[in-house]
Amino acid sequence: MADRDGSIVGYVCYGPTPMTEGTFDLYWIASDPTVRGQGIGASLISGMEGDMRRRGARIIRVETSATEAYGPTRGFYASMKYTEESRFRDFYKVGDDLIVLAKRL
Repeated sequence: MADRDGSIVGYVCYGPTPMTEGTFDLYWIASDPTVRGQGIGASLISGMEGDMRRRGARIIRVETSATEAYGPTRGFYASMKYTEESRFRDFYKVGDDLIVLAKRL
């Protein structure tokens, strides 16, 4: 969780992936639109990755959409060194692929 002046401005939700050794899923990361671009997301990712390293993580997995609306999200993950590992065509609906990103720690 990230806060500024006593108000929550962002959070991250993650956990170990069942039936794996050292793989974790990043389920959600969110920040208040008024603070986007101010390093809140990067700080949350950094803290999450530190916790995962302490817990013996090897791989972090993230799922996202291929639609144009998620372009900024994919750009954020790319800036944090997450790369595309796979793509499931038409997963969400026709023309909306599921993209699986990953980062090895």
